Amino acid sequence: MSENTLTTETTAVAKTTTAPATLLWAIVAGAVATVASTFLAWTWTTAFPGNLTVYGYPAPLQMLTLVGAVLTAAYALAALGIKGFGWLIPTGARKALWILALGTFVTTLFTAISIIVELGALVDLEPGAGVAVVAAAVPAIAAYLLPDDTRKAAPAKPLPSWAEILVIVGAFAVGLYVVTFGIDTDDSEPQLFIAYLILVGFAATALAKSGLTQRLTRITARNRQVTVASSLVMAIAFPFLQQSGDTYTLIAVNILIFATVALGLNIVVGLAGLLDLGYVAFLGVGAYTAALVSGATSSAFGVQFPFWAAALTGMATSLIFGVVIGAPTLRLRGDYLAIVTLGFGEIFRIAMGNLDGTSGPRITNGPNGIPNIPHLEFFGYNFGESHTVLGIELGAYANYYLLMILVMALVVLVFSRAGNSRIGRAWVAIREDETAATAMGINGFRVKLVAFALGAALAGLAGTVQAHVNTTVVPENYMFAGPVPPNSAFLLAAVILGGMGTITGPIVGSALLFLIPAKLQFLQDYQLLGFGIALILLMRFRPEGLIANKRAQLEFHENDDDQLAVPEQRQSAEAGTQADGTAKAGA
Repeated sequence: MSENTLTTETTAVAKTTTAPATLLWAIVAGAVATVASTFLAWTWTTAFPGNLTVYGYPAPLQMLTLVGAVLTAAYALAALGIKGFGWLIPTGARKALWILALGTFVTTLFTAISIIVELGALVDLEPGAGVAVVAAAVPAIAAYLLPDDTRKAAPAKPLPSWAEILVIVGAFAVGLYVVTFGIDTDDSEPQLFIAYLILVGFAATALAKSGLTQRLTRITARNRQVTVASSLVMAIAFPFLQQSGDTYTLIAVNILIFATVALGLNIVVGLAGLLDLGYVAFLGVGAYTAALVSGATSSAFGVQFPFWAAALTGMATSLIFGVVIGAPTLRLRGDYLAIVTLGFGEIFRIAMGNLDGTSGPRITNGPNGIPNIPHLEFFGYNFGESHTVLGIELGAYANYYLLMILVMALVVLVFSRAGNSRIGRAWVAIREDETAATAMGINGFRVKLVAFALGAALAGLAGTVQAHVNTTVVPENYMFAGPVPPNSAFLLAAVILGGMGTITGPIVGSALLFLIPAKLQFLQDYQLLGFGIALILLMRFRPEGLIANKRAQLEFHENDDDQLAVPEQRQSAEAGTQADGTAKAGA
């Protein structure tokens, strides 16, 4: 081999080695410039919501760009091998880096475009906004040019138990802050909430692609009791962190009600595989029952049960309805069962509107519903009044929020115990193949009826609380599809979006499907359009849901192991194949 050939090969190897490092340092430089741009003014007038005219102090919209740039820089430093950052990239840095850099750029660009659209001219942008857009584009372009370094995560070094506890507590604290930030965004600033959704979506995807989410999941699995306790403490701490009183706590209460009902539906759909399109009717049964027996002035019964009795009555009534409706219909399967349950939901809503004393017996006051439902009272603690706890004033909705935390904890306990029990395994067997399960001795009808009745009872429990939170019950609240959740369509979507058969999946799906319409009310006319587009994208890129169980993940991604093989292994395999071919040719 000649000296010129050796020189050329050495130069090529050097370029291959230094190119990623150059790109990574470009990413770091662009991220630092992006951070600096958030301390500049992005517009000259306060007419744009959020006041982006201040120098030296980032506004909330600029803070989102700052956070994205800091995360991008951290991942770039991890890819460079800087000590102390390697734990960020168990499965490689390139995908996570590109997603984070792209998310930061999209968030920044969205803010700049919003300023132009809101104020009406390009000249309304200050130079700081231009610097931010250009600086954020540099890491996005550089990260896209990086070579793929995807690899299987090496076994993590074992941490002391106290360190794992700190990791869990820290993760939940960050999660609480992120959720609180999103709920607390001012309704008059929809740009802030949209930018928040963009950045959180990209960041969550990046954490999953880097393998960090999987490692955190393993840590929480090893410390279940600490995980449960941390999640409960963080959830209880939410109303104490609200700076605006009950303004946004009502949204949190409705999210919990929505999520509790979705968990009940998850038993029917996610575990037993029964497509129920009228499930919201069971929520209405519980709500109407509680309204009739809780002392409402327009109640036809004129009785006032204590809440525990009203809750049990609502659960029992919903369970009875579940058995009565399920007994003749659960012998059907698939589309036929879906049509029958859809009919039941519509029959319930119409019946509640006709029991007004004219079209039928006077029980529900017809379309006017049952108003003036009194607030709950436990041992002299009135849920409708403000109370000072630990020096912090809690309003009425904060009281109901804490009550719903207890209700949800009960529902989660029932779901987890039932799912891991003998009947839970029978539900899964029925869902996977009812014919095979029946051949193995499982009584399919009885198992499905238990799932239907249990799901109805849990929905009825949530309905009893909803009646007192809203202080009124009307038939229009329990439609198959409507502008405001919960309704049957949104409940089913929450289960599918979050991940069927899991506990956290429907909770996350419910939070997204309730929070987004509540914060983006100006898009109400296009809400269903956006909802449909989101479901199409979800089915295309993540058909198992945002938080999927292992079975669904394996079913939908059974070939991913071959696709995600380590690049170096693929290259060595290809080199080995070429070497074998050369040897055979030489022979």
